[in-house]
This record gives sequence, C-alpha cells and structure tokens, in this order.
Amino acid sequence: MSTKDYLEKDYYKVLGVSKTATKDEIRSSYRKLARENHPDANRDDPKAEDRFKEISEAYNVLSDDKRRKEYDEARSMFGGSYRPGGGTGPGGFDMSDIFGQGSGGGGAPGGERLSDLFGGLFGNRGRAGQATRSRRGADVETETTLTFREAADGVTRSFQLSSEAACPTCKGTGARAGSAPRMCPKCSGTGHESTNLGGFSLSEPCSECKGRGLVVDDPCPTCNGSGRGKSTRTIQTRIPAGVSDGQRIRIKGKGAPGEHGGPAGDLYVVVHVKGHPVFGRSGDNVTIKVPVTFPEAALGADVRVPTLGGFPVTVKVPPGTQNGRTLRVRGKGATRKDGTIGDMLVTFEVAVPQTLNGDAREALEKFRAATSDYDPRDGLEARAKGA
Repeated sequence: MSTKDYLEKDYYKVLGVSKTATKDEIRSSYRKLARENHPDANRDDPKAEDRFKEISEAYNVLSDDKRRKEYDEARSMFGGSYRPGGGTGPGGFDMSDIFGQGSGGGGAPGGERLSDLFGGLFGNRGRAGQATRSRRGADVETETTLTFREAADGVTRSFQLSSEAACPTCKGTGARAGSAPRMCPKCSGTGHESTNLGGFSLSEPCSECKGRGLVVDDPCPTCNGSGRGKSTRTIQTRIPAGVSDGQRIRIKGKGAPGEHGGPAGDLYVVVHVKGHPVFGRSGDNVTIKVPVTFPEAALGADVRVPTLGGFPVTVKVPPGTQNGRTLRVRGKGATRKDGTIGDMLVTFEVAVPQTLNGDAREALEKFRAATSDYDPRDGLEARAKGA
C-alpha cells in the first residue's frame, strides 16, 4: 500500500463507519458489505469486483491497529493539503511532485523525498527490522473485599499483581543471546493472514508467528521463544465511594505492560462487600430497620437512629405509624460518584413484647375494650372474593 493510497482513499467512507468506530463495528460493516458486493452474487454487475476489492482493502487496514494508526496519522498530516490527481493544496505544495509523479521523481521541500519524511512508516513494512509490531498489554483481573463502610466511603487499596512482561534475558525478542528473530515467511512480517469464509476473506493473526510478524529459530532458554516473562509488582489504586457488591471496576493503564512500545492493558477489580449487622444498601441510599414500641407507633415519638457516619440523628415517628413505614433522612447515605451524599431510609418495625406483666396486660385489656368498634380487617373477605 503506497502512501498516496493512504491519502487518496477514505476507508471509513468505503465501509460506512465513523472514524471512531470500534473493531466490532468495522467487522460487522465489512461482512455485510462483502456479502452484498461479492462478484459471485453480482455476476451481472462488472463493477462489483472492484467494489469488493476496495471493501477488502479498507478492512485490511482498519482492522489492524498499527496500520489504522499509520493511516490516520498520514491523513491527519496531509488531509488539508492533498487533492487526488495532483494539484497544489492550501499550503503551497504540489502533491504530484511530492509523490514522484513528475519526470524527475519529485521531492519534498528542502530536497527530502516523502519516503524519507515518513521513514519506515509505510515503505519499510516488509523489512525484518520493521516487522516487529507494538502490542497492547493484556488486561489483568483481581479481587478485593471491602467492609460495608469502605464500600460506602471509598478506600485506597494495594494490589500485588503478576502479569507478563518482556523477558529479562532476551529483552522481549524471544531469541537466544547472539541471535535474532527473522521475518515470518508466511505473512511477510505483517502478523496477519487472510482466511476464506465462504465468499469473502477475513484478516486474522498469522497462525505461524501468532501475530508477532517474527519467527524465532534459536529460542531464548528463559522464555522458550515467547519473549515474555512473569513480572510481579505492587500498585495502589483508589476504589471509588459507593461501589456495590460484585461490581467490576476498570482502572485504565494498570494492566500488563505493552510489547515493543505498545500501551499497557487495563486492571479490572471485582469488588466484594461484606454485610453489616445494622445497615443495608439501596443504590446510593443506606437502609436501616428501627424497632419502635406500639405506644410510640400509635402516639408518635422522637427516636434516636444511628447513622453510617457514627453520629446518631433524632427521627420523629408520626402518630399512627404503621409497621413497615419508611421515612427518608437526607444526606446520611453513601457517597455518590459526583461526591454528593445519598439518603438514609429508615423503616419502622413495631416490636411486640413477648411477655406482659399484670399492669401491662390490664392496660391492654382496657385499650382493647375502648377500641372494640375498630376492626382493621373490615372488608378483607369481600375484597378477597372480588379479586
């Protein structure tokens, strides 16, 4: 693929995706367009084969992280100055000369050729020295257990992580000291090969070099040619306030180191939260069940209620409070992601004494006689029959 092709062709437009499209979106669009434009399905359309080739070419570039990055960088560098077919862009460059279309081969300003300006970015992809591909590091997953209060308020935790890193003996090449890996003959150092999927092809990591673009003939005795070794490190990270039991938190760039200058992977922490003997959670709200006596529920009362912060609050029980009634206390819940505080939901439970002394029993008998005209089950049977 020439540099000129990178600038002339809008591969995102060919596949009908945005410049921020994910790999899955690119793959899905490619498969759909490949089926629709395959020459075997369009025997009466002489242009179908050209469209199919263009679609495949676009996919081969955009599905490869490194080639996509090179393509985006090239178009970003000259996107405002290049017009297909030559001509002078706004910056004053004659692009037909830069690409060597003139009789003298052309040159960049100052006598440098475009291939010199780009170095090995495009023209040297086939050389063994340029075949080594940068790779993103692997994602790492670990677990941690928090107390109820730590989960509500947030906490900083230390994690000892074991992950793959460049082998310390061969420095990541995979080859024994004094030797070097060679370019993979199957994929010519690209790290990818095409697989026929019945009517269209799909670019996948090379089965010979496993996507590295290199083959090791004399492997390193420490890593057996993989170029990778085990690395143990300790990191500290903040678990945000308000996490819930079973939540999976992503910490960007704290996973395994990348290969050949590639970015590090991400760390995923699965959080387990211990239960609390008094408090519970409902989203950003803390819940608590508070027992009250029958007189407090019937006549009303002021009761002290503990909070997660450790300082009790006084909550007014309204007269005639029914068992299970819930009141909201503002600002006494768990910390939200934006730093604000949720509420505390107080549910009252009427506690019935298991034993009564003589005075208490006599008082309740008088109360029952005084309220004999009140039947809390009035109409219950009729409602049951009508359901």
